[in-house]
Amino acid sequence: MKIRQKIAGWLLPELKNLAYTSAGQGRRSQSWIAPSTGPNNSLTGNLGTLINRSRAAIRNDPWAASGLEKLVANIVGTGVKPKSEATDDAFRKQLQALFLVWTDEADADGLLDFYGLQALAARSMLEAGECFVRFRPRQPGDGLSVPLQLQLLESEFVPWDYNDDLKRGHKIRAGIEFNALGQRVAYWMHRAHPSDFTVLDTADLRRVPAKQVMHLYEPLRPGQLRGQPRLSQVLLRMFHLDKFDDATLLRQEIANLFTGFITKPSPEQEKVDPLTGRPIVYDLQGVPMVAMEPGTMQELSPGEEITFNTPPGAASNYPDFIRQQLMAVAAGMGLPYEILSGDMKGVSDRALRVVLNEFRRRIQQIQHNQLVFQLCRPVWNRWLEMAVLSGAVSAPEFHRNPSQYNRVKWIPHGWAYIHPVQDVQSQNLAVRSGFKSRSEVVSEQGYDSEQIDDEIAADNRRADELELQYDSDARVQTQENPVTDEDKAPDEQETAQQK
Repeated sequence: MKIRQKIAGWLLPELKNLAYTSAGQGRRSQSWIAPSTGPNNSLTGNLGTLINRSRAAIRNDPWAASGLEKLVANIVGTGVKPKSEATDDAFRKQLQALFLVWTDEADADGLLDFYGLQALAARSMLEAGECFVRFRPRQPGDGLSVPLQLQLLESEFVPWDYNDDLKRGHKIRAGIEFNALGQRVAYWMHRAHPSDFTVLDTADLRRVPAKQVMHLYEPLRPGQLRGQPRLSQVLLRMFHLDKFDDATLLRQEIANLFTGFITKPSPEQEKVDPLTGRPIVYDLQGVPMVAMEPGTMQELSPGEEITFNTPPGAASNYPDFIRQQLMAVAAGMGLPYEILSGDMKGVSDRALRVVLNEFRRRIQQIQHNQLVFQLCRPVWNRWLEMAVLSGAVSAPEFHRNPSQYNRVKWIPHGWAYIHPVQDVQSQNLAVRSGFKSRSEVVSEQGYDSEQIDDEIAADNRRADELELQYDSDARVQTQENPVTDEDKAPDEQETAQQK
C-alpha cells in the first residue's frame, strides 16, 4: 500500500503536466512553433508581408479572386440602404429623398456612388484586413446637396510600425494615437500612398483627428488595433497549390510535344553532320526528315518502325486532391466549398439549404458588426448633421433632441428564395399569425415597406382610372380568383370547417 502511494506521489506531477496532450513536449510536438505574442505584435510584425501576399494572390490566383468577389457580392450586393425611422412622416420622406440624391455625390473621387463605396470598402477590408474612410467636408458653393463627401484610403496610409510616446499620456501604437484613457483620438497618415514614394519619412505623416476617420476591420482578439487579411490562413496553401497545378499542366504540355519516334536497324556506317556530330537522317527521296504536320504520311525504309508517344496523364486521384485542397481554402476564406468552386456534385437541396443558412448567418454578422456599425451609422449621423447645418433640411430642436431625427434602420440586400413558393407561403403564414410584421418581411428582401406601399397605391389609382382589374389587387376578390381555405389563416380555416 505504501509503495502504491509513493508511486502515485511520483506520478502525480507528471500526470498534471500531461492533462492536455496538446501541451506536451514530446517527439510529435517538437516542430510545433507557438510563440507567446500579444494581439498586436504578432500581427503588425508581419502585416506588410501578409497584405502584399494577399494582394498578389488576388491578382494572380483565380480561386482567391473569385472567393473575394463572392464575399463582397454577398456582404454588400446592391448596397446596405437606410430607412429613416424619424417620428415625423413628412420629415422622414424628405430625408429619404435627400439621401438618395446625395448617394451619387458621396465619392470624393467621383467614381462611385455611396453603395459602390460600400463595396470598395468591404473589398479593401477583406483584401488587406482593413480600410480607412475619411469625412471630407466641402464648401457650400461646391454645388452638393449636402456639403460632405467620403474618401477611401488603403491600410498603408496609416503605418502599422509607427509607435511613439507623446506628452500628456498620449501614445501612438500602430499609427493610431490614444489618450491617457485609451481612447482613439487621432490617426497618423501619409499624404499619399507610401508605395508612390522612393524614400519614406515620418515627417510626411499628418495627424488626422479620429472624428474625421472611420476604421473598418474585424478585431479577432481583444485589444487588436489593426485588421488581418481574410486570406491569411490559406495564403501559403494557395501558393503551393497554384504551383502544383501549374506544374501538372506544364508537364502535360511538354509531354504532348512529342508525336512519335522512328527506330531503324543500326547501319554499318552513317554520315555524320560535321557541325553537330549527329547522323544525318534522309527520307526515301534523299530529303532530310522534317517535323510532322497535320495529314502527313511518312514512308519508312525497310526495317524502320515508328512508335507514337503516349504521354502520361494526370494521376487518377488528382480531382479528389484538388477538391480536398479547395475545401480547405474555402474554409479559410469563410466560403462554402460549393460557392467557391461551383461544384454541386452530390449535394442535395436540404444539404445546400443548411450550408447557405450557415453562410448567410456569417455574412449577416459582418454586415452588422463592420459595414453598418463602423461605416453606415457614422456616415448617416455626420451626413444628417451637415444637412441640418447647411439648411438642406429643416429640423427644429435637432441639437437638443437628435434622436427623434437620426433614428435609422439599415436594410441589406435580400437573399434569393431557395424554394420560392414554399418560402413565400411561410412568410405569409408568419405575418398572418403575428410572428412577423409585413414591414419586416419586406426588409428581409432588401426593400422599403413605405416605398412599396406608395407604389401599390399608385398602381391601384392608375388601375382605377383606366378601369383595369388585376388578380394582384387584393381589394377585390373575383370569381376567377376566390379566397380558398388554404389562403385563410389557421383560425379562419377552423371556423370554416366548423360551419
